[in-house]
Amino acid sequence: MQVVDILSPGRVAVARGANQVTTKSEVLRLLSQLLASGEGKLDASAIEDLLARREGQQSTGVGGGVAIPHAAVEDLDRILGAVLLCPQPVKFDAVDGMPVSIFFAVIGPRRAVGEHLKTLARVSRLLRDDHFRERLVGASDGDAAFALIASEEGRPA
Repeated sequence: MQVVDILSPGRVAVARGANQVTTKSEVLRLLSQLLASGEGKLDASAIEDLLARREGQQSTGVGGGVAIPHAAVEDLDRILGAVLLCPQPVKFDAVDGMPVSIFFAVIGPRRAVGEHLKTLARVSRLLRDDHFRERLVGASDGDAAFALIASEEGRPA
């Protein structure tokens, strides 16, 4: 499985202009909405609560302008991801103290801990390249960002 397998163009967004976000809570709310979109049985507010509780334990800001909010969801049958790009970085209590521009949220079934951890590792590997992160944050919209991710993984969008 590749990172792009848990995404869809509809779950990738760029927050700029009227859609700009400025706080951690706004980021988590928008990521939750993206994760729930197209998934009829998922409740965005429940996902937001799970992500916020996880952030309360320890920030998922891994440094380098990246955060990977994640949570286990009881009634989910597969791993889902969502990406929010913020050209205007958001203070997110990252381990390096720097604000975050790339938020890649992952939710998975509670019973699939191993696959969940493998997915987090794949996301981390994808986002470790400085040049790729710069290109991703510069994407014009969600479709362009999705295409960049697919291209980076060697797949057509």
